Amino acid sequence: MTAPEPQDFHEGDPDAGTDDATTDATDGGAAATRDADAARRLQGLSTELTARVPQLLEAMRSVGTGLELHSTLDRICETAARLAGARYAALGVVDEAGGGLSDFVTYGVDADVARRIGRRPDGHSGLLGELIRHPEPLRLADLTADPRAVGFPPHHPPMRTFLGVPIRVQGEILGNLYLAEKHDGAEFTDHDQHLVRVLATEAGLAIGNARLYEAARQRERWIDGSVAVTTALLSGEDAEDGEDAEGAEGARDRDATEDAHSAHHALTVVAEQARKLADSTVGVVLLPTSDGELEVVAVSSGTPTASIGTRLPARSPVVATLLAGEPVYVADASTDPRLISPLSHRYGPSMLLPLHSDGRVLGVLATPRAIGARAFTESERSLAVQFASQAALALMMAEAQRDRERLAVFEDRDRIARDLHDLVIQRLYAAGMMLETAQRQSDVPEVRAGVGKAVDELDVTIQEIRTAIFALQQGPAEAPSGLRTRVLREINMAAVPLGFKPTHRFVGPVDSSVGELTGKNLIAALREALSNTFRHARASRIEVTVDANAELPDGTPAVRLSVADDGVGIPEGGRRSGLRNLRRRAESLGGSSEVAPGLAEAGGGTTVIWQAPL
Repeated sequence: MTAPEPQDFHEGDPDAGTDDATTDATDGGAAATRDADAARRLQGLSTELTARVPQLLEAMRSVGTGLELHSTLDRICETAARLAGARYAALGVVDEAGGGLSDFVTYGVDADVARRIGRRPDGHSGLLGELIRHPEPLRLADLTADPRAVGFPPHHPPMRTFLGVPIRVQGEILGNLYLAEKHDGAEFTDHDQHLVRVLATEAGLAIGNARLYEAARQRERWIDGSVAVTTALLSGEDAEDGEDAEGAEGARDRDATEDAHSAHHALTVVAEQARKLADSTVGVVLLPTSDGELEVVAVSSGTPTASIGTRLPARSPVVATLLAGEPVYVADASTDPRLISPLSHRYGPSMLLPLHSDGRVLGVLATPRAIGARAFTESERSLAVQFASQAALALMMAEAQRDRERLAVFEDRDRIARDLHDLVIQRLYAAGMMLETAQRQSDVPEVRAGVGKAVDELDVTIQEIRTAIFALQQGPAEAPSGLRTRVLREINMAAVPLGFKPTHRFVGPVDSSVGELTGKNLIAALREALSNTFRHARASRIEVTVDANAELPDGTPAVRLSVADDGVGIPEGGRRSGLRNLRRRAESLGGSSEVAPGLAEAGGGTTVIWQAPL
């Protein structure tokens, strides 16, 4: 007789799950019938065994109460140990493949000792593996002398006497019940074996009922999780609309930002629900990239174990499978060579599920468990696949809903733009014509000057409305890098040191016509011109104009930046380093930069004109 495999009898808290359950696994009539059957099986046995029948019946009643699976397993271990007078007991649940253990609970091993021993047994070797391969009762006087055992791990309590009994339900092996070390130091007897076998029959029924109950509860949780995901994704907040000429730029930025935030929130909701339902260490959502990789975009974890932006390279064999819409199940991510990822070494059993709907793979949902955790059952895999499909459908519905909301906003903006163009601008233009007529008819210089200023203001107002129309007509893809937005940002920043806000005017399709390189140099030129004005001009008025309909002297289409002020102008002999920088930037693009009279009376002040080809 030799020692059990290194991990025997070491996992679990002996006090965990031993509370009396309040729900019976079977009704009283069925329990009474089984008690009678057990009594008949014991008829004709020895007086000693018959005398222990009441103890057995009480043990069977104890085992048959409650429906929570782990509490049932704990109760079976404790009841079997007391019935046979054993110091230690353990119950190993056979996995679905029948080649190892999917769960292992113990009685009699202190929690601190269990933690020091470490990983629970998998049932692939030793006496536990022998009982799985040959499910027949096994009784040993000294397990340390049995050649099938493989020894004890460090910190394992010493054990010699051993009794193992299979647990069957309708011929199916659900697991094995293990007992060790009788309290009186004696060996386990035939009587002990008979009693434990009867108890194992009742235990099989209790485990079967608990499994059915657990499967029903698990299915209910996954359904509730799918409903929660759908509800969360379809209850997003509407983006705000309604803006003025400058507000249109900010609104477009907000639209793009809110779209990105909404998409990230949706993926995070999926990751959070999947982590809870799968009882995994972390929930991760990965999206396909343009180069065929999978990138982590949303993470749900109690600890910072996964990083946004981490990629699963395209050369990984699982990537092609996932992008083809097939799930991948990994027994141990830390050792699986298919997972070429800097994060895989942290995890054990894992599910990688494609988020696909209507033939389209939106991304991948990963739910890895810790190293050494139990593997995912077939039921969990099936429920997770259904959840992933439901989540993908909810994501597509949420995306369609956001598209409809954006379309409604864009249609409203188009209507506002049409009204501004067809009604407001035409009326302002007509009012300007009327004022010009009145100006020509007036003989009073002051009146002519006042009307002229009013006409000029109307012209500026018309240009600003046209700017608003262009802003309203820009699509969301143009918002993040729009030149208008960056120009307005520079103007707003300059307003702080200046003490007033420069006026601005845009002419033509600034965002769509000006390239990225030209736009970057134009912003730099604007920043330089505003800085020079603040430091040297002592101006009280600044006008910034960006004209995308300009032309160079040779007729080449160009964008022209004008920064005009009413300051003191450029003194003779003053520094020209800023102006040289502006000229070099323009000339490097094939354009030019020059200085013209400003906004003050008699041409006082300065106007910097910077232009470059489109």
